[in-house]
Amino acid sequence: MTAAATANVSKIVWTLGDATVVSCAGPGTPYTAAVGKRDSPTCGHTYTRTSADQIGGRYRITATSTWTIDWQVTTGGAGQAGQLTETRQPQTQIPLTELQVLN
Repeated sequence: MTAAATANVSKIVWTLGDATVVSCAGPGTPYTAAVGKRDSPTCGHTYTRTSADQIGGRYRITATSTWTIDWQVTTGGAGQAGQLTETRQPQTQIPLTELQVLN
């Protein structure tokens, strides 16, 4: 018997703690130093206030990711395949104590 599975992020919904919700198709664009301080080309957010007025002085952030999992099992030449969807919802809290305007 041979089994294989491939999982890919198909969507992430960010709840950013400042009443902003951002929905991104796929995992987004990884940050590289070459990007510098430019906005994300696929999915981003800019805070306009510090987190000083939040509980504990931190923004509570939730990233709800939806994963698409393709699987296949083969036994002696015959097989089965399918697709599953899995959702994960980790949370974290971040302090944002200073904002700077860049031109």
